Amino acid sequence: MSLDNPTFAERLLWRVEALGYDVIAALLRLLPVDAASAFGGAALKALGPLTGADRTVRRNLELAFPEKTPQERDAIRIAHWEQFGRFVAEFPMLDRLTPASGRIEVVGGERLRAIAEGGEPTLMISGHFSNFEIMAAVIVGAGVRCQVSYRPANNPYFNERIIQGRARYGVTSLAPKGSEGAREIMRALSRGESVAMLIDQKFNAGVASPIFGHMAHTSAGPVRLAQRVGGKVTPLAVQRLKGARFRVTIYEPIVLADTGDREADTVTGVRQLNEFLEERIRERPSEWFWGHKRWPKSMYKGGRD
Repeated sequence: MSLDNPTFAERLLWRVEALGYDVIAALLRLLPVDAASAFGGAALKALGPLTGADRTVRRNLELAFPEKTPQERDAIRIAHWEQFGRFVAEFPMLDRLTPASGRIEVVGGERLRAIAEGGEPTLMISGHFSNFEIMAAVIVGAGVRCQVSYRPANNPYFNERIIQGRARYGVTSLAPKGSEGAREIMRALSRGESVAMLIDQKFNAGVASPIFGHMAHTSAGPVRLAQRVGGKVTPLAVQRLKGARFRVTIYEPIVLADTGDREADTVTGVRQLNEFLEERIRERPSEWFWGHKRWPKSMYKGGRD
């Protein structure tokens, strides 16, 4: 499928997918938030294990938790599908999941307020935890001027829905990943705006750095950005409390290594950020998105390292 020059059939398929999303989103918005969330969780708890993506989830859990029994990993796997289903169902109603809704508990909110009042650009990072969209709502709600980096959906019509959905809860300035996104981010930093990004996905040309004891290609971009704005990174994470209620924690800044050797410091910085992610995943393994191939392709062939 070519994204630059799509065929008629590809454009038609994109429109059908977007229409399907519109119908499902409209139906979900008729429900109370907790009911919609529970429905989505139950649906993917039943259907997720039947999909091809479940093989990736199984293998990732084997790689991350070799010390756990198969039964323990299966419990995490099933809970992961329920959590992911809740996120999918909650996405069309993110405007009902803002700090003003009373559904979000914020820990360390004074750190965001300090960023908003200080006027200095800051890099904020996190991963695909629980309903990770909640974090952007908290950042915006604290008054932080911020660019949120994201990976555009392959379907351009669905991508429009994503942008519109985020705009409903106040995120109107989005920086797509890629060269143009990098330029937008640099312009934002020069204007004194902060940048928020999720950093837990595979990056083919990145720095090899361990996570769960296995080397994984990881983008060095976040570390290099942070080196340009004071050498600190403000990490965040979101946890699900009960139903469609959440806790967002803003942690103490991670101070990146600064030895004068920029390349060595970058490698160390990537490791520091991966360590933060791993700690959060170990705290609540079912709330991380296990459905993408985080490690090299060779580790998914035949179920062996």
